[in-house]
Amino acid sequence: MSTVTRAEIDESHAQYRGSWKLLALGSPAGEVVERPEVFIAAGHVSWALMNAAFLRAPVATEQALSASVASAARYFAQGRHGWAFVLGDDWMAPQVRERAESILAWYGLKPAMTATGMVAERLVEPVHSPSPFDLRPVTDAWTREALSDINASCYDVPRDVGREAFAVESLYGPDHQGFVGCRDGEAATSAAVLRVDGVAYVAMVATLPPYRRQGGAESVMRHALAAARRDWGIERTVLHATDAGLPVYRRMGYRPVTRFRMYLAPAPGRTE
Repeated sequence: MSTVTRAEIDESHAQYRGSWKLLALGSPAGEVVERPEVFIAAGHVSWALMNAAFLRAPVATEQALSASVASAARYFAQGRHGWAFVLGDDWMAPQVRERAESILAWYGLKPAMTATGMVAERLVEPVHSPSPFDLRPVTDAWTREALSDINASCYDVPRDVGREAFAVESLYGPDHQGFVGCRDGEAATSAAVLRVDGVAYVAMVATLPPYRRQGGAESVMRHALAAARRDWGIERTVLHATDAGLPVYRRMGYRPVTRFRMYLAPAPGRTE
């Protein structure tokens, strides 16, 4: 990551916040709260990851991080769902990064997953021929539920929890397009693209186990990004990758920028 610029690191943080903002505002009960010390994008749904808090700026002291987390904890204590706090390694001073897990644990937050912020100015040409998936835009109840069910299954979340978060008509619109790849009429893979500050942000990339290693994720992603170029005139693209997705994204032309850690807290009154 030696060639990464501070602007790219900051962009990765802004894209994370901006995409979750769109998702929260598309949720029937969702809201966005911008405080000096923390940015909150809450779908107010059962899937804790969709009720998220983010730093507004780099933190240099443990006290600054604690203030941000405390503010988010007070907000979510008024609700009934679990929630998430997202931290970027490059936005914390080294001594803060070492203590972050202990600070977040005080507020009931436990490590859940990591993600790599990645960017591509443009995609490289595919190495293989397109996979034979039937690619469908998310435009009706069936495709909304298919995208939701694929992601719920891949993240080990109950189907009804996934549908509450993603099978919502108001979630999709001028700045959010979803796509489902099917094989023999069965939903197999998915991706979505969101327009965030003039960048195409890729999300909801998931493939069911029987259809993996068949090029489905790359196929549906390329289809989504082609739609972003056609409809929005956007080529630059950002995403946040799980470790499993890194090889696919590198092959497509994405490069790593920074690293994020997600922590989850249970719903108020519950312990996990």
